[in-house]
Amino acid sequence: MKTKILFISLIIIGLGLTAISTTNNDPVIVKNSGISFSQVLQDDDADAKYPLGANIYKTKCIACHQATGEGMPGVFPPLKDADYLFADKVRAVTQVLNGSNEEMVVNGVSYTMPMTPQVDSKEDAVAVINYVLNSWGNDGGTVTMEEVKDVKIIRE
Repeated sequence: MKTKILFISLIIIGLGLTAISTTNNDPVIVKNSGISFSQVLQDDDADAKYPLGANIYKTKCIACHQATGEGMPGVFPPLKDADYLFADKVRAVTQVLNGSNEEMVVNGVSYTMPMTPQVDSKEDAVAVINYVLNSWGNDGGTVTMEEVKDVKIIRE
């Protein structure tokens, strides 16, 4: 009996988590907003300019930092218009590569959620940070492989 109740509960929770509001069969971020998930992901010049970084972001980063780069206030920091990001691009590459357990203050808001390593190479870390630096209206310039030559890959 307990197994049956657990199974039914998991199905209900699963259905709730997978439910997406739709308009004309196009998933939307906010119900009745008219802005589709695919539009947010494609309406950015950074996708064309940094395709590897865009792919990495959409695979590894989007769950926390969201399709809009606005994160989740108080939980996952924004990358759009983020003073913390622009202040130290090499630090950003290091955090994507090695993760971080340090408190971050982004645009005056404290974030303490640990970040796990997201990529395995400096090249991928540079690619995704360059994508982020130039997405969602960001004009953050770029970071080069030369700038991160002294960054060490640390796996604990």
